[in-house]
Amino acid sequence: MENNNKIAVIGAGIIGITMALQLARRGHAVTLFDKSRPAEGCSKGNAGHFATEQVFPMADPTLLTKVPGMLVDPVGPLRIEPTSLLKNIPWFVRFLTQMKSRCFRTGTSALRSLNERALPAYQRLLGDKYHTLISSNGSLLVFEGDESSARQSYNKYAKQDISVSLLTGDQAREMEPSLSSTITWALYFDKVAHSTDPYALCVTLFELFIQLGGEFKQSAVEKITQTEHGYILNAAEHQTTFDKVVITTGVASKTLCGSLGYPLPMIAERGYHNMLTVNNTLARPVASNERGFIMTPMATGLRLAGTVEFAALDSKPNYSRARALLHHASILLRQPLPQHSETLWVGCRPSLPDYLPVIGPAPNHHNLYFALGHQHLGLTQAAISSECIADLIDNKPNDIDLTPFSIARFN
Repeated sequence: MENNNKIAVIGAGIIGITMALQLARRGHAVTLFDKSRPAEGCSKGNAGHFATEQVFPMADPTLLTKVPGMLVDPVGPLRIEPTSLLKNIPWFVRFLTQMKSRCFRTGTSALRSLNERALPAYQRLLGDKYHTLISSNGSLLVFEGDESSARQSYNKYAKQDISVSLLTGDQAREMEPSLSSTITWALYFDKVAHSTDPYALCVTLFELFIQLGGEFKQSAVEKITQTEHGYILNAAEHQTTFDKVVITTGVASKTLCGSLGYPLPMIAERGYHNMLTVNNTLARPVASNERGFIMTPMATGLRLAGTVEFAALDSKPNYSRARALLHHASILLRQPLPQHSETLWVGCRPSLPDYLPVIGPAPNHHNLYFALGHQHLGLTQAAISSECIADLIDNKPNDIDLTPFSIARFN
């Protein structure tokens, strides 16, 4: 039995790595655990978009009229595996209940409280490395229909005080000459950012953590036991004691939290990317309103990412979903795209039915904390989530109301 008097952070995705670094920066002795190397899941293959403009929960009432068309479109942005639908009926029922106007307003306010502080939190964490790792060129959301749809979206964002401009298709092409004539309107978000290499960002954060004396153990945590003085973690046949524990385990959180008496209605929501070896295509991320995907310029090419697929966690990836992204990109871009130099990837987003993360203390365990379930916004919300938890641990005030993010809402 090793008595370290440390903080254990379980899960080494972008949330866990950022959490470990934040706590180490504040002088805590931190051990980071993961069964894999750091950032090997969604943190490695995400779209690289710090989507601070996305303050609206996915449980949007307007989605109901769009879902049937999405499901019958073979290259559409949504697919639900029949077995997954049957198995996860309770999740989908909860998702539908979140479409109530009161729930949607509450969720929007909660997401906005995190997102508007997200990039400043990264700036505080990264210091002078911020501008070498994060590009602040804004992003575009493009439309292929008439003005009404674009203007309706513009008004929706503007109402939330999101910094946004409504552009014609020609104005969008002035910003991004590679965009095709099929684009009729666009929204320009000037306060968002992107990473040209999300994995390199994670590696840099992890290296900063190690330089501060942090410890990484590549081992799955099989059991957490509360004691009078802290917690015992069982990992790879070893037991280690810690004063405090932070759980940041993504899609694996459902099992781990359940073992502690906190049932989570979490689902593994698949996303895909298609990495193309083409450079100098775009200067900033470009998302499609109708097609439900995003094109992000990366250091090694153009990443096409997105789609939503509800499927069993262990079912075989459907890479036709990733290849379909190339079809969509070829319509939105003027230049020919390579057809045979693609790298395909799939990852599982940890999604809860209200599309809000769990951030805060465990109601029935002292010195146990959660930062998980960030669905599509893990990259965006990692740094601000780490500040919230670190302030709780350090008994420091924080102006974010964590009540909407409490795990108690599911128990």
